Amino acid sequence: MLTVKNLKTWFPVRRGLFQRTVGYVKAVDDVSFELRKGETLGLVGESGCGKTTTGRSILQLIPPTEGEVFFNETNLSRAPEFIIRPLRKDMQIVFQDPYGSMNPRMTVRSIVEESLIVQNIGTPAERLDRVRDVLRKVGLDDTCLYRYPHEFSGGQRQRICIARALVLNPKFVVLDEPISALDVSIQSQIINLLAKLREELELTYLFISHDLSVVEYLSDRVAVMYLGKIVETGTSHELYTDARHPYTQALLSSVPTMDAEKRKRRIILTGDVPSPIRPPSGCRFHPRCPLCMDICRKEEPPLVRISESHTASCHAVK
Repeated sequence: MLTVKNLKTWFPVRRGLFQRTVGYVKAVDDVSFELRKGETLGLVGESGCGKTTTGRSILQLIPPTEGEVFFNETNLSRAPEFIIRPLRKDMQIVFQDPYGSMNPRMTVRSIVEESLIVQNIGTPAERLDRVRDVLRKVGLDDTCLYRYPHEFSGGQRQRICIARALVLNPKFVVLDEPISALDVSIQSQIINLLAKLREELELTYLFISHDLSVVEYLSDRVAVMYLGKIVETGTSHELYTDARHPYTQALLSSVPTMDAEKRKRRIILTGDVPSPIRPPSGCRFHPRCPLCMDICRKEEPPLVRISESHTASCHAVK
């Protein structure tokens, strides 16, 4: 369904009186992956590694600098707006902040119905029926229709945002950290709702998160991102039982656990994440890597295929 090839999204850094470009923030730098129909791909990494920019660049909400994005064989990165516009019915996004992503002056009906109006779908009565139907799917009733976002809890707001994304019957949904702004007690409800909707509506997800335990539960495959690049990919089982990249191992060791032995084996990374304006030469992880070798400082590591579905980009992986 989705193929991403060598995607780059750089933001210019301008300074001086004439705002000359003096550098670039390399938020996404040569990212490639594929996503099959009905699959959920988890995209994980520290804050600032480029996960959200990757999701928005795929949907063309942020124009990519280079690379290609194919959605059902249509090259979105080269298609004009009149071709992309009808395809937006099949590609939707649920944003991280459920309150900030909604207009506080619009009612729930207006928020959910807006995309139907933009796409010129149905009569007013048909659109209202569709809004009611999708609200019921996410666990809300008709009493919500004429209320405003501030009248709802965080979990209810996120359900409204999910309803807004699903009202057009999309095939592919980007979930941009949909539970990070919610209380822990509400997170499980939203995750179970997303899993249920995936089965009922045959959806394909790109699930962006930094919560590795949630990613393991919801995802079929996982891609680990560091400083704009994907450093390891594999099925959930492979990645969580046989992680090869030192960064992936450090992320997994940071997951809270009741096992005292696992807590003793926790990997503590030293230093800060380098600036995406001036990323390190060679392997971008080498300033913080406990396995760093001389070659890591000079040469970018190749992609090593560990199994048919498991790859890692590291000089230490054999």
